[in-house]
Amino acid sequence: MERLLIVDGSNLLFQMFYGMPARIVNSEGKAIQGTLGFVGALLKIIRMTEPTHLAVLFDGEHENIRTQLDADYKANREDLSQVPDEETPFSQLGDIYRALDYLGIRHAETADCETDDWAAGYAGLCGGEREVILASQDSDFFQLISDHVRVLRYRGEKTVICDRAYLREKLGIEPGQYAAFKALTGDSSDNIRGVEKVGPKTAAALIRQFGDLESLIAGADAIEKPSIRESVRSHCERIRNNFRLIRLEGAARLPFTVEELTYHCGGITTAQVLAGIGLR
Repeated sequence: MERLLIVDGSNLLFQMFYGMPARIVNSEGKAIQGTLGFVGALLKIIRMTEPTHLAVLFDGEHENIRTQLDADYKANREDLSQVPDEETPFSQLGDIYRALDYLGIRHAETADCETDDWAAGYAGLCGGEREVILASQDSDFFQLISDHVRVLRYRGEKTVICDRAYLREKLGIEPGQYAAFKALTGDSSDNIRGVEKVGPKTAAALIRQFGDLESLIAGADAIEKPSIRESVRSHCERIRNNFRLIRLEGAARLPFTVEELTYHCGGITTAQVLAGIGLR
């Protein structure tokens, strides 16, 4: 079966840029640690997954529907415009784009949505015709897991590929329940406040009991613990809005057809890529 690999490029860039042990420069004194880490990790992910189709997707700097729903959405992120250029991951983004071009890998930057939305689109588009692997540390991708979609969390030798069994073991829920689960617990990385007194174990238990958020809200009187019952009653609109922020529906227009993403690696090394784009 054909296999489509979608890489969350912005996520991988930040992971590699801040995860490198030190600033690395080339023979001309140019900082390359982010590019070096990104290309090395990407090639390892490709070797792990052996895709027949591949795209690397990046988040552009723009407003989107989620910031319109909640002005606080991701408002806790550091304002990198106040940081010297050479100290931000974006300073090496141009070199990363050149490396992807050199590798013949299609890449795109969002203009009116988020990478998650494109990933959801590709996951839905492929149906059961192709296996889909989504490479990202972003746990929101868990809601896209299905019989043919898995999430790869790159950690070198400790890389984990997450499927239905992984989610059941870790959280005790099904992929289709993940957005509801996070609507209750919130997401500090995206500045989404959860429901007071509802942690992961309680959220999972409530979702298992009621099945979905609307059933939970409608049946809140049946929640056994008084403090949890009152908290859910008091935060109905927050729960619903959180769900809108977290839910991935895949409605965004996709940058490439799947047929345009055909790829064959060929065993190239990181050093060869850096030499090919003049960064050695």
